[in-house]
Amino acid sequence: MARHAPPRRRIAAGLAASALIATGLAALSAAPAQAAGSERQQQYSRAAAEFGVPESILLGVSYMESRWADHAGQPSTGAGYGPMHLTDAAEANASGTHHDGDEDARGDESRPLITTPELAPAAADPALQTLDAAAALTGADEASLRADAAQNIRGGAALLAAHQRDLGVTSSSPADWFGAVARYSGATDAGTAGRFAQDVFELIRTGAAEDTDAGPVSLAAQPDLEAAEPQLSELGLRSSHAPEATDCPANLGCEWIPAPYEQYGPKPGDYGNHDQANRPTDMSIDYIVIHDIEGYYSSAVDMVQDPTYVSWQYTMRSTDGHTAQHVKPEDVAWHAGNWYVNSHSIGIEHEGFAANGAWYTETLYRTSARLVRYLAHRFNIPLDRAHIIGHDNVPGTIPSTIRGMHWDPGPYWDWSHYFDLLGAPFWGIGWQGSGQVVIDPDFQRNRPAMVGCDSKKPADPCPDRASSTVFLYSGPSFDAPLLYDIGLRPNGDRSTRHVSDHGSRVATGQQYSVADRQGDWLAIWYLGQKGWLYNPADNPVAKQTLGLIVTPKKGKATVPVYGRAYPEEAAYAGTGIAYQTITPLPYTFAAGQRYTIGDLSPETNYFWAKTMAGPNVVVNGQMRYYEIQFGHRIMYVNAADVDVLPSFWKW
Repeated sequence: MARHAPPRRRIAAGLAASALIATGLAALSAAPAQAAGSERQQQYSRAAAEFGVPESILLGVSYMESRWADHAGQPSTGAGYGPMHLTDAAEANASGTHHDGDEDARGDESRPLITTPELAPAAADPALQTLDAAAALTGADEASLRADAAQNIRGGAALLAAHQRDLGVTSSSPADWFGAVARYSGATDAGTAGRFAQDVFELIRTGAAEDTDAGPVSLAAQPDLEAAEPQLSELGLRSSHAPEATDCPANLGCEWIPAPYEQYGPKPGDYGNHDQANRPTDMSIDYIVIHDIEGYYSSAVDMVQDPTYVSWQYTMRSTDGHTAQHVKPEDVAWHAGNWYVNSHSIGIEHEGFAANGAWYTETLYRTSARLVRYLAHRFNIPLDRAHIIGHDNVPGTIPSTIRGMHWDPGPYWDWSHYFDLLGAPFWGIGWQGSGQVVIDPDFQRNRPAMVGCDSKKPADPCPDRASSTVFLYSGPSFDAPLLYDIGLRPNGDRSTRHVSDHGSRVATGQQYSVADRQGDWLAIWYLGQKGWLYNPADNPVAKQTLGLIVTPKKGKATVPVYGRAYPEEAAYAGTGIAYQTITPLPYTFAAGQRYTIGDLSPETNYFWAKTMAGPNVVVNGQMRYYEIQFGHRIMYVNAADVDVLPSFWKW
């Protein structure tokens, strides 16, 4: 029988989420006053009048795509351009790879390495080529529709009007535009299209406001607005495949496209592409791992159905938030490059690229947040950045695997907005003696310089983009070098500003122990070093918070850190399973340093599952670990090596 983490590790996160959920949702739904004539607001008014679309409908649809932002003409992760997310995959298509290269997505080096192919180009999909129709309807050229926000909004209005004409509906009432809004989503199933339209109408009922790149925009609340939802049945959309088989919240628009569990070769280990388990009975589910596909939805869905490939639980499309489930949460998917994390996590792939085309649609964020809330509630997973993690936060298992670990969803995923949608916003206490901070820069104002977003030009600067990333320096100065990451660069070279190099940077929501302060500069403990970040009062990137920290026990000069919480050797006795060596990572955790605790009681076990014939065995140990935020990635320490203290503790 597996041992499960005692509830105490989840109490603080659960109370925080419960206390803040009402505040977070209220802030997102606040009904604002109408913006007074900003340029962007006028663009919506003019386009709505020109094409006979209710302005609230045009604003609601645009918000669900882009939150009214232009993104300087750069494509989204789903090949969409501008405030209306007019898609043009022929122009935006960026080649990407997924689960390729040095990382073995399974992450169990005691098994043969899985080599995985590059994702094939996206199949032809009308939802990824709406810009052509907008050009035909408006007479605007395609370049203008991509780069000119006013023309882009005209294009979106023209498409909505065309969908309404196709339905044969003539009405100026927003209530009668439900079918046109559902069609605009591009979804081919009624569940997704209906959910998209319902979200738009709920937004119109509550109202919204944003400061955009062209001035403030607001949508006045219409709390009594009804919707002609029966129009959905007139669109001729298919129902989702076997929705009763999925583990999704109601009305998500989720379908079951199973990953194969089958023998494909003569050797016992020639099977794919996941392992059957009975979680959380045999092992706890502690993490939800956020991935991006590094490709488009259709390619990923094709690949996950290949038994020789790897797997994940869910794939989510950017244009409409449509979700496909492939592996049951009870089973172990091969997705994160760390077998321990795989054994205790659920993986969600999001359509898009970490660097090429680097903004995500609002409907993707909202749909993903709905799914994560549902899963977190079902499996008692805390809504914090120690448990809702990116693939880039998953540690290497042993020193030799660190360099191959993936770095998605990357620096352009908006963790702050995502956690607002989860109802668990990041908060601070305003007390400098707290000894701990949570990283929380203003996403739109935070635009760190990086290079390498174009894989063909790795030395070129990345576009000016909003980011969740904050760089760390070796001293309290922008002229100081970045930090070392001995795992990424065993030769001792310093970290760089390459978009994929996470060796000297932190991300929104992560919590760190304070090491020092000098004026507007704050130092945190990071990979055995003091990492300095600029934290002025008028534009802070870190908030004071409280928590628990670990520090080496008295008399220990250093303690090891690990990439997984595997059992002690004695636990394998009588199981028939070979001992999995507990190998420390090459970092130094020295006396006097302190790191924040993310989880007090991660399970200590190893899941042996190497043939379809089984048996699948969980080896449980007595050794106890703590999960800590040691660098950009989480890591583990032996509880016997460290003392646990409140973050404000002073020696």
